[in-house]
Amino acid sequence: MNKIVEKEYFSENVVRLVIEAPLIAKSRKAGHFVIVRACDKGERIPLTIAEADVEKGTITLVIQAVGKSTKKICALNVGDYICDVVGPLGQATHIEKVGTVLCCGGGVGVAPLLPIVQAMKEAGNRVVVILAARTKDLIILEEQMRASADEVIVMTDDGSYGKQGLVTNGAEEVIQREKVDMCVTIGPAIMMKFVSLLTKKYEIPTVVSLNTIMVDGTGMCGACRITVGGKTKFVCVDGPEFDAHQVDFDEMLMRLSSYKEVE
Repeated sequence: MNKIVEKEYFSENVVRLVIEAPLIAKSRKAGHFVIVRACDKGERIPLTIAEADVEKGTITLVIQAVGKSTKKICALNVGDYICDVVGPLGQATHIEKVGTVLCCGGGVGVAPLLPIVQAMKEAGNRVVVILAARTKDLIILEEQMRASADEVIVMTDDGSYGKQGLVTNGAEEVIQREKVDMCVTIGPAIMMKFVSLLTKKYEIPTVVSLNTIMVDGTGMCGACRITVGGKTKFVCVDGPEFDAHQVDFDEMLMRLSSYKEVE
């Protein structure tokens, strides 16, 4: 049982929860995720760790209420308990000094991008961040990103905040004005696909953090399998990060749509 110590609404359907998890906070690295259950009969939900505070023994999760299980988690309040929090899971982000790193985040994908931005900056890189959402109200963690990156560009579909356009419009603007040595992108699968196509055109190495359907988190069930470079990989143990230019996004999008009717 993990106690909720802070709760904040980023928007009507996106919630930030800070929960007690001292052992996870101590061992977590950028890129790691946890699997949570709201109750003992609840669905297992994979969530990337957005932040961790070793002294307080807490981790921060950002959750979008989409289906029944995520809605149940988002309905919990300070003082309530989450039944299970298992982690840290997956492979940590490979952090090194490469030069200029372009970090593209869409929607709640901005949350797992934050620790990567912080780690890349600490490694001595120039970090340019693009935050993208449909509208101003859906932009999250802007203040934290501005405190961590060299530059932050905000893109909204409707032009209600920042620049009007898609994340790819902002990314291409940066690529054309300066040399980009690496790109990291996290967000909706369709967004990551098109960022990947853009960076492939410019031959920029790109990493994606995938949000596939996941069940056990140990590689045993096979629910999170994807094709990378023509080979089957499991996001929970081989990922969640992969070479974007090797990922079969069309297959991934098809598998993600499997439970749309149920949701």
